[in-house]
Amino acid sequence: MRICVIANPAARGVRRWRQHLEGRVAASGTVQWTRVAGEGRVLAAQAVEEGVEVIVAAGGDGTVHEVLNGIGEVPDGFERVRLGVLPMGTANVWARELGLPRSGLRAWDRVVAGRERRWDLGWTEWDGPGGRQRRYFVQMGGAGLDARAIERVNPQWKARLGPWAYVWAGWRAVWAGVDRVRWEGGSACLEGGLVLVGNGCLYGGRFVLFPEARPDDGVLDVCVFPRVTPWRVVLCGPWLLLRGRVPEWMVVRRRATGFRLAAEAPVPFELDGEWVGRTPVEFGVIPRGLRVAV
Repeated sequence: MRICVIANPAARGVRRWRQHLEGRVAASGTVQWTRVAGEGRVLAAQAVEEGVEVIVAAGGDGTVHEVLNGIGEVPDGFERVRLGVLPMGTANVWARELGLPRSGLRAWDRVVAGRERRWDLGWTEWDGPGGRQRRYFVQMGGAGLDARAIERVNPQWKARLGPWAYVWAGWRAVWAGVDRVRWEGGSACLEGGLVLVGNGCLYGGRFVLFPEARPDDGVLDVCVFPRVTPWRVVLCGPWLLLRGRVPEWMVVRRRATGFRLAAEAPVPFELDGEWVGRTPVEFGVIPRGLRVAV
C-alpha cells in the first residue's frame, strides 16, 4: 500500500512532532511538506496522478481541506485514493468526528490498518473571479457571522491563541454588524445572521450543532440562526460550553440534498473552517463519495 503524507509544518502538532512523524511514516510511506498556503492541493493532485493509494493530511482542518480538493482536481480522484488525517491542528473537527485518537502519531496506526469507511462528499459551486468555481468539503460550511469571523482571524493570533482567536474574531464581527443570509431550498426560504451546513455532527471542535447529521445518509443538515445579536451570542456561550450544543429555540433546522445561500450583497462563506469565497453559492452532496482511511 503506497501512502503519501502531506504535512503542514506550521500546524501546532506538526511543529512539535516533526521528527517523530518522519520516523513513523518512513517505513510505509513518504512525507511531503507544504511551504505556502495552497500547496497541499497541488501535492495531493500529484500524489493521485503518481498512483498513491492513501493520502494523509497531517495538520488541521485547513490542511484536510486543501488535500481533499487536490484529490478532487484529478478525474476519478475520489475513487482512486483514500483520504486519511493525522490531527495536528487547532480544532481537528473532522478527526474528532471520525473518532480518531487526539494524538496524530497514534492516529497513524489507524490509517495504516487498511480499514475503509465511505463518507458523504459535500460540494459547492459559485461564480468567482476566474469563472465558475467548485470546492468540496468533508465536515461543514457556513455563511454570515462565522465566515466573517474566519475572514478577520489574524494568523499570528491563531498561532498563539488557538481556538480563542476565532472567539475573539467572532465577537468583533458581531459588533461590526451581522450580514443577513438567505437559505433557498426549492420553494422554501429562511433568513438569518448565520447559516451553518453540516455533513457531520460537530462544529468548532466538540460542539454538537447538527445532532441528527449522519455522514453517510446522502443529506446535508442546515442550521439557521434567525437573529444574531451581541446579547444572544453571550447567552449562547454557556450553553455551548456546558452542554456542547446551542439552545434549540435559537435556531431553525432543515435537511436537504441541495440548496443555495445568498444575500442582498455578497457575503463571505467558509468550508471546513476555511474562508473560500462570497455568496451566492450552491451546496450539494455526493452520497458516500469519499473513501476514508480509518
